[in-house]
Amino acid sequence: MTNNTLSSIADKIRNYSGLLRKKPIEDVFNELVLQGQPGLAPPNFGDDAAAIPWKDGFMLLAADGIMPGLLINEPYAAGKASVMVTVNDIYAMGGRPLAMVNVLASGDEDHRRKVVQGIRKGCEKLQVPMVGGHLHPDASPQAPALSVAILGWAQKVLHGYTAHEGDDLILAVDLNGQVGCHSVTSWDANSGKTPQQLVHRLEALPLISENSWAHAAKDISNAGIIGTISIMMENSGKGADIDLESIPIPPKMDFSDWLFSFQSFGFALSVPPHQTTQVIGLFYERNITATVIGKVLDQPRIKIIRGPEEETIFDFRKDRITGIVYQPASPH
Repeated sequence: MTNNTLSSIADKIRNYSGLLRKKPIEDVFNELVLQGQPGLAPPNFGDDAAAIPWKDGFMLLAADGIMPGLLINEPYAAGKASVMVTVNDIYAMGGRPLAMVNVLASGDEDHRRKVVQGIRKGCEKLQVPMVGGHLHPDASPQAPALSVAILGWAQKVLHGYTAHEGDDLILAVDLNGQVGCHSVTSWDANSGKTPQQLVHRLEALPLISENSWAHAAKDISNAGIIGTISIMMENSGKGADIDLESIPIPPKMDFSDWLFSFQSFGFALSVPPHQTTQVIGLFYERNITATVIGKVLDQPRIKIIRGPEEETIFDFRKDRITGIVYQPASPH
């Protein structure tokens, strides 16, 4: 980190492709959410899964598409990742996954075989079945596509847009891993662990939700660590001070790469200070490093801090990432 000025880190975050690609979401959100939808599901202000009231809890429904570069260059890794990212979306919201389906377009038999083998491995590792889907075997070999949808259930939902002023920002990551696939900057903390270890690790999220130990949570996506937290704050209508020197990092990773790594296990949580010790302890019991790296503020701006230096990277009064901000339902 000493080779990077704070202003250069700030510029990298603002201009990171994993964040810039979120901007078109606002137009889709405005058309499909703000215009209203039939049915029971409340509006979704940036969560990775829809929460649908069902009996004494919530059904969670999510879908993810795999980035073309990863799918073309590393089909086996893409298959595994398609399972991992959807499973993490469910756990991040305090749920437990039930089943998945996929849509695969692959016109090359060898490519298709590797993708499917990766999907099977992902299902075995994370203990979630792939119960159906649709195949386009006549797709162009130069333009494959893979999407996975997942169904989960939560007793209590942990949203990504309900952070409170004064909350501690906790980053929970598994430092016991290795650099992941080369098509995207990533950290693989799943390989070498048993399915039981992986599920036990993920079970921390529903336990936190069911015990009301956190106000909000989000899994670390391709937006990176600071980017994901920034989106959570934008969606919540809040801001944050983030201390870069508090961010835990594996010894094998350059800090700049780490900030932008897609995490196989990484979650940001907005936690009331009186629950911080319990949350960190729960992760510690599961061999997860969890650390307070910042504070939620009412002022809607993101500031990164390193020692005496500080830099504002987003001011949501004028800047947008997704453009989505939580709007509480009006009383009738």
